[in-house]
Amino acid sequence: MIAAMRTQRVTVDELAQLLFEKQLISADQAKEVVVRAESQRARLSLSRSKSDTLSKRELKSITAAEIIASFKFSSRKDGAGDSLDEDLIMKTLAADKNIPYVNIDPLKLDANLITSTVSLPFARRTSVLPLSKNDNALTVAVCDPYDKELFEELRILTRMEIRPVLAMRSDIQRFITEVYGFKKSVTNAAKEMGDSIDIGNLEQLFQLSKVDDIESNDQHVVNAVDYLLHYAFDQRASDIHIEPKRDHSQVRMRIDGVLHDIYKIPKAVHPAVISRIKTMSRLDLAEKRRPQDGRFKSQKENAEVEMRVSTLPVAFGEKMVIRIFDPTVLIQSTADLGFENDHHGKFMNFVERPNGLILVTGPTGSGKTTTLYSTLRHLSTPEVNVVSIEDPIEMVIEQFNQIAIQPKIGLTFATALRHVLRQDPDIVMVGEIRDKETAEQAIQAALTGHLVISTLHTNDSATSITRMVELGANPFLLASVLVGVVAQRLVRCVCSKCKMETTLTPDQLDLLGIDLESSDQKSLTIFEGAGCVHCRNTGLYGRTGVFELLTVNDTIRELILENADAPAILRAARADGTTTLRESAIRKLAGGITSFDEVIRTTIDADV
Repeated sequence: MIAAMRTQRVTVDELAQLLFEKQLISADQAKEVVVRAESQRARLSLSRSKSDTLSKRELKSITAAEIIASFKFSSRKDGAGDSLDEDLIMKTLAADKNIPYVNIDPLKLDANLITSTVSLPFARRTSVLPLSKNDNALTVAVCDPYDKELFEELRILTRMEIRPVLAMRSDIQRFITEVYGFKKSVTNAAKEMGDSIDIGNLEQLFQLSKVDDIESNDQHVVNAVDYLLHYAFDQRASDIHIEPKRDHSQVRMRIDGVLHDIYKIPKAVHPAVISRIKTMSRLDLAEKRRPQDGRFKSQKENAEVEMRVSTLPVAFGEKMVIRIFDPTVLIQSTADLGFENDHHGKFMNFVERPNGLILVTGPTGSGKTTTLYSTLRHLSTPEVNVVSIEDPIEMVIEQFNQIAIQPKIGLTFATALRHVLRQDPDIVMVGEIRDKETAEQAIQAALTGHLVISTLHTNDSATSITRMVELGANPFLLASVLVGVVAQRLVRCVCSKCKMETTLTPDQLDLLGIDLESSDQKSLTIFEGAGCVHCRNTGLYGRTGVFELLTVNDTIRELILENADAPAILRAARADGTTTLRESAIRKLAGGITSFDEVIRTTIDADV
């Protein structure tokens, strides 16, 4: 394959002609590309350069695909298609030249292979990124299928057969910067661990360096942490785990609720990375034997991101978990949380009442905080006083009056709630009802004309009612103030880039409790993800909520007064139209939003 390739690069003229032949651009657009190519090249180079003087190398580094993509044509001649971006152009070129095309998956990049195969200057100059090694063959991502000179140079340099695959130059350059930058920072930090690192006194709000500017800074540990946080933001991670092992330290990230191994760092660097983040979080650097909790803020694009830090001594050192609270995820419109249309209307009826008690329930990681914050943001207006009592404050929001409980000084949920009632509140959010005193205070607040929203850790809505009674709540008072209960889970969504249609098998239908014999349908069509780079070959991308809403009507009140058990309450609620968590998830499945496996995984403990 390589021997037949030319030494010159793919030209704008040639690529424009190919796109015209594939009916992706019109003849007039192809002519426009050819005429304006050089001016577009100069404009793109200027946008990347900090100076007005452009070198020939900078001008030459802009590829024909990038130039054509900058015109932002539609991918159809009638203008009705998506934008003709670099990704589509490169896919078209790869298919025409019979060369594999890849969207580079950052989670599968081998930093050791990349940095040991080619140097940073060489990788940057040639836009080449080693992806994998199999026996005596090296697979490399390149942006030009004709660069025979590069392939020969790599063959001599590595003494291996070169197998090129096409990728976008922008992706290649971005991952070159990230991989070499993080690897260099960690390596240099490991070399300097014998010297003390003076991190200094820092503000609580930290402005991360831009990725392109990080490598000019010589503070290697600071750089490594900055790279780590940037990577977490890019990958939509909700948590970063830094775990000491016997011979190394493992960095993992939770993405869409699932942990992924990201990087191994030398054992010697682990304490320095932990110390850097401790300093940012204003934790005690000397304390390594006791757990600590802290927080700091940084910026992702134009939004401030809260990060909560927790340390814990484990067998091989100090483990740290950073919880990332992205405001774009944590605070959404209530309509975007995942409610079905009828569920959303019922939920709004709950929260827009002037008083009463509303319970939101579910295990850890089920999205309760997002539901609560989004609801409070919806209710928060200049006319109302919103007060939240939390442990700890998940995310600081200026419109709320947020209280962090401190049990060491006697500021518990119950104590704080007792004093909050003297602060003329309209809406009170209690982070969690854990004991009898808090339950009683929450009920008392609702009885005296306040809207109280709180959480419990139970599996379903009916169990929340019996749990309140078990905690010591007076059934008569509870029945008087309880408006409704919301149980929820988070399910991962089918990836839109690789979703494909399929049908449920008879066994799967039986497992879900779906009977099609009474209907005209012979099978139920659903969607699953085949797996692609966009979703990290999981077939799933992003998450949405599934909800079970129990409205407290006269029948439910009678059952509460009778101390009825959870199954009896659930039967009455279902008779009133309550949809269970399993049924709500099946709706999402039938709508092509989630997968069969996700429904089973997230509602395994739910009643059908």
